[in-house]
Amino acid sequence: MQAEAPRLLSGRRPPPGAYDADIIILCLGRLAQTKAAIASALAQQGGRFHVSVLDQGSGPQMLHELGLSFGKAPHFALYGASANRGVAAGRNILASLGHGRVLVGLDNDARFADAAVVAGAVRRFETAPELGAIGFCILAADGQGPDLTSWGYPKAMLARYRARFESTRFVGAGHAIRRAAWESVGGYDESFFFAWEEYDFCLAAIARGWRVFYEGRLAVIHAPAPEARCHWQGARMTHFVRNRLIIGRKWRQSWLGLAPRILGYGLIAARHGCFGAAWEGFKQAWAAPIPAPRKMPGPMRHYLKMNETRHRGALFTRLRLELLSRLPA
Repeated sequence: MQAEAPRLLSGRRPPPGAYDADIIILCLGRLAQTKAAIASALAQQGGRFHVSVLDQGSGPQMLHELGLSFGKAPHFALYGASANRGVAAGRNILASLGHGRVLVGLDNDARFADAAVVAGAVRRFETAPELGAIGFCILAADGQGPDLTSWGYPKAMLARYRARFESTRFVGAGHAIRRAAWESVGGYDESFFFAWEEYDFCLAAIARGWRVFYEGRLAVIHAPAPEARCHWQGARMTHFVRNRLIIGRKWRQSWLGLAPRILGYGLIAARHGCFGAAWEGFKQAWAAPIPAPRKMPGPMRHYLKMNETRHRGALFTRLRLELLSRLPA
């Protein structure tokens, strides 16, 4: 995993000694939301934490505002990258800049629901040595219920959004990863840019014996800014289809085995006017080199069956929910 060495713009790098967690935030625009995310991260209590923010292309005014607001905080660093390298590479860069025992990811359009979320995640890892990653509860902007646009788990589990259950994934808006699990996998696949990078990471972790849990008692409040997102008619759909098919190829799924997923994505994308972007994703997945496809070991197949397949229903139903839960209304 090669990471760009970004410029330190304000604040200070993590301390040389041991500490509990690195809280990492990527940003590109969204000044007000980013300030709220950073403020909630710096307000976390109950442990030794360091907050690292990587800007991937905001203008100088935003960088000035962030430095002015937080540059003197004792456990804060603002870095600047030369270009937007995407979510996967950006998080890899931030992870490489610290050495906390836990990595806590927070989107810059989210904020922690209370001051004890990170400490709660650290405690959870301490009590479960086999736990590799945690997905937080993602609440809607009003904090009164789940953010349905960010529910990446089986629909059957939605009623348990404030509970705990074992999973095969987490949602990137708010999550935590044990650094030992991170290092055993090697971080995110940077070719993904964005979409499915968390699921890809979780599969690799599960194959290595780590477990993944959703923790509904640990929450973030999510207020997405639609104008800053990729459009489904373009890059968003292309990345979505490309990356999901590449995941199948990584685990030795043949093109014949992937055919129902390709057909399902194509039909749903055509219905929503973005077939061209989906087709581009298919072409990129076809051309992508897969250096060493792996066969799923038996314990991994059992884990996926118990914590994913049995909750999701028939294939076309799963595909429909995958896309329609993310498509704009």
